[in-house]
Amino acid sequence: MTIATEKIAENNQLVRTSGQNDYQSALRFITCGSVDDGKSTLIGRLLVDSKAVLQDHLAGVQRQGETDLALLTDGLSAEREQGITIDVAYRYFATESRKFIIGDAPGHEQYTRNMVTAASSADAAVVLVDATKLDWRNPALELLPQTRRHSLLAHLLRVPSIVFAINKLDAVDEPSTAFAHISAALNAFAQAAQIPVRAIVPVSALKGHNVVEARPGWCGYEGPSLLELLEQLPATPAETALPLSFPVQWVEKFSSSADTSQGRRVFWGRVATGAVQPGQTVRVLPGGQSAVVAQVLDHARTPRAIAAGHSAGLVLDREVDVSRGDWLLAHGGDAPALEARRELSATIAWLDEEPLVAGRAYWALHGHRWVKAKVRRIVHRLNINTLAEEEATELAPNAIGHVELTLQEPVAALPYAQSRALGSLILVDTATHKTSGAVLIQ
Repeated sequence: MTIATEKIAENNQLVRTSGQNDYQSALRFITCGSVDDGKSTLIGRLLVDSKAVLQDHLAGVQRQGETDLALLTDGLSAEREQGITIDVAYRYFATESRKFIIGDAPGHEQYTRNMVTAASSADAAVVLVDATKLDWRNPALELLPQTRRHSLLAHLLRVPSIVFAINKLDAVDEPSTAFAHISAALNAFAQAAQIPVRAIVPVSALKGHNVVEARPGWCGYEGPSLLELLEQLPATPAETALPLSFPVQWVEKFSSSADTSQGRRVFWGRVATGAVQPGQTVRVLPGGQSAVVAQVLDHARTPRAIAAGHSAGLVLDREVDVSRGDWLLAHGGDAPALEARRELSATIAWLDEEPLVAGRAYWALHGHRWVKAKVRRIVHRLNINTLAEEEATELAPNAIGHVELTLQEPVAALPYAQSRALGSLILVDTATHKTSGAVLIQ
């Protein structure tokens, strides 16, 4: 048994023993990788073979008498005309043991921002690798840049489970050799980048090999099919162990239901971290006032305690100045206070067509709150080929780097490694209003 095969068996064993309590939770996963690696076709195959497509829908994606599986997700007219994925397409299906939400992310570099958006809320990422694009006969083959970039971004965005699917092995002369060599290259890259890999699976999205039904022994692989792996992956747990943080999305000024709100304003949003219940003392950021939570309402206006990841309406015991974009944070008692910071050190994925240079000012969006942000310094740029940190004076489009930011007003921030909700923000160009960068606080 080769080192690569041993590593694959080890990864697959991790999958079999993890997530035993998460089978009933819906899994949100994305497919990513380089251009034309077969991401849309793979999703189409999952939908068709799991009986999640109606016959009339299937008949509508026929081309010259054959079914074009990619058309099941590529819905934009420009996508169908050019045969590429531009925007993230979401599809839903279920098996006997689990429900799934799939995000089909584009592979082109210019649409990397769409991939980042999809990955930021994903429980898993399936990174496709096209065997026919690589020098698969070479044991020291080089991976495609976008394969490396998407894998790094998924890891930086704390996607809990990353699975590599080596596609189009049915189109090479020696599929077992290709699978072994590509797997070794993926394992070497993942180890150097410190990316934990759940499994490496050989598939043929076009023919359906090892996608839904396992093919024991194909390409020397004895593990489960891709769908069987996905059924076992854990969902991302809500951040309930952290102190309460609640971004206000909408202020209901005068409630039509006096029996629940008692005539006071209701602050609606989704609990980001912790849990909220009546009697808690909260502090308003940026205002600084404090109040006690008088009532907590769910989406049906039923009073009850609500944990992170769920929407809630909060009624305070007194009228304080709270607007959309403000945060309500745990205050006093045994709850540790969340630190409000103006100086941030962060990893950034630069998404704008204009390079990032030090000294420029942007709008920063944290939760639903907008603040001005200035790039104080570019610390370094990550070379996606060597994984070395290089000195840089600017960040080109799709580059990944480390920067220091100064905010006009403080935000309640935690490192992204601790909290996805509190540790992330986006930068928006003040002139063009384009999303310029995804920021992960360190």
